[in-house]
Amino acid sequence: MLFRKKIILGVTGSIAAYKSAMLTRLLVKAGAEVRVVMTDSAKDFITPLTLSTLSKNQVHSAFTLGSQGEWVNHVELGLWADAIIIAPASANILSVCANGACKNLMAAIYLSARCPVFFAPAMDVDMWKHPATRSNVRTLKNFGNHFIEPNNGELASGLIGEGRMSEPEEIVHVLQTHFSSLHQMKGKKIMITAGPTREAIDPVRYISNYSSGKMGYHLATELAFRGAEITLISGPVDIEVANPAIHLIKVNSADEMYNASLAEFQGKDAAILTAAVADFRPENTASGKIKKTNAPGHISLILTQDILSALGKVKKPQQLLAGFALETAEGRLNAETKLKNKNLDFIVLNELSGDNEVFGSDFNEISIFSEKKQWKSFEKKTKTEAAADIADYLNELFKNA
Repeated sequence: MLFRKKIILGVTGSIAAYKSAMLTRLLVKAGAEVRVVMTDSAKDFITPLTLSTLSKNQVHSAFTLGSQGEWVNHVELGLWADAIIIAPASANILSVCANGACKNLMAAIYLSARCPVFFAPAMDVDMWKHPATRSNVRTLKNFGNHFIEPNNGELASGLIGEGRMSEPEEIVHVLQTHFSSLHQMKGKKIMITAGPTREAIDPVRYISNYSSGKMGYHLATELAFRGAEITLISGPVDIEVANPAIHLIKVNSADEMYNASLAEFQGKDAAILTAAVADFRPENTASGKIKKTNAPGHISLILTQDILSALGKVKKPQQLLAGFALETAEGRLNAETKLKNKNLDFIVLNELSGDNEVFGSDFNEISIFSEKKQWKSFEKKTKTEAAADIADYLNELFKNA
């Protein structure tokens, strides 16, 4: 999986930098082309000559290299790489990258990169658990970066706890898994719905909900990353789509999402409906702004069309269909009923509570229920990580179909 892959290995100032020598060796042995970038403080722990010899490439640490005066183009390096792995990733580099501070060559390459970036943190247990570090990790995960979590064990300080950088063999395995998953859904066509809908009362007012669309967009990005061709039907949200494998269709109302979903579902291998579609809309929409002096005593509401039910009725045997259930009480019972009544292959349950805010949050705690009447629960994670769990589940269904 790593043969001829272009890997940038970032090495920062940490006692764990000695492991970067073995990591470089393993990557080269696996057939990867490795270019090492070091911070100045990393040189206090391991020499550039060691890493240059093992990588068979010149080590970079500054924008200009003193003796020859040649310019190192951080943009070119960022675009060259198939993946960047920063190992060890110190607390300082996490802060620099999370806040976009372009303090050194490594940070400049990170900000220029279009490839996946992996962080393998290494620091003392109290530094790792500090709220500032935890905040930086959350920010970087929300940017779509990957973390190879540190191990628990004896640290350089003599303390016992989390903070030991993962072993080089573990890091290589993560990279191999990453590249093997890139094409696991190649050729699959998947439809995703995301965000809220807006049901107009008049030209300036509408009925809606608190959905941010983050879960659907993260899921679309994850599936596109795995090689799928994605059609994303989105209500009004403040999120941009950068992946060219995602075809974005913007809608506003439940009716618009209904029509787009029925049209796009044909020819798709799967559809996952994450959108928080309004259940009701005003029976009549005023053509002009309703003034307080002429305001009606009430607004009559009527049901919107049920998109999941409609797709469940036209679903072909080879198609997979999944939905989301947001519940405040009796979550599992309601999700199981929804799965059966709407002819779904699986349903993702969100239970709205004080610990699981869901709307607008960067985190989610989900459970998945399948037509085989099996529940699979996950711990609270970032929505990026939750999207990966859902993608894994969908991939298993594809493999077993």
